[in-house]
Amino acid sequence: MEWKETLNFIKQIPYGRNSNRKDFSLVISENKGTCSSKHAYLKDFANKNNIPNVQLIIGMYKMNEQNTKIGSLLLDNNLEYIPEAHCYLKIDGKIVDVTSKESDFDKIKTDLLEEIEIESYQVSDFKVNYHQNYIKNWLVETNSKFTFEEIWKIREQCVNNLTE
Repeated sequence: MEWKETLNFIKQIPYGRNSNRKDFSLVISENKGTCSSKHAYLKDFANKNNIPNVQLIIGMYKMNEQNTKIGSLLLDNNLEYIPEAHCYLKIDGKIVDVTSKESDFDKIKTDLLEEIEIESYQVSDFKVNYHQNYIKNWLVETNSKFTFEEIWKIREQCVNNLTE
């Protein structure tokens, strides 16, 4: 399969969490994937096929009801946003997001807080730790009334809403 065909193929696969977040090859066998597993799969594919200038990025952004289809959970909890870790590719410096057929990076572009480049294997433990530490620091900086556990639970409910 050619690179552009592979990108399009992965974008058509339904959004959903895989049974093992460390094994991003499950995107194919389970016919589903998240932003992390789909983009890690593609970064690995690019590496194995000597496709140049493909970066795997974690972008922290202000997830809210306007930029992400999460329902009214944040509004219900009097939250403006929750920092969310989103994975995507930069190919020749251009952002490519194949999370789903409806993915539109422009919806979160203005809410981006920071970006870091990672390798495919880092989408499991590293990404989760990075995201959780970011939220813990954010809670302190904003003097939030929420505990980390409360915010993470609300965030998990938001992510579950995306799967439906």
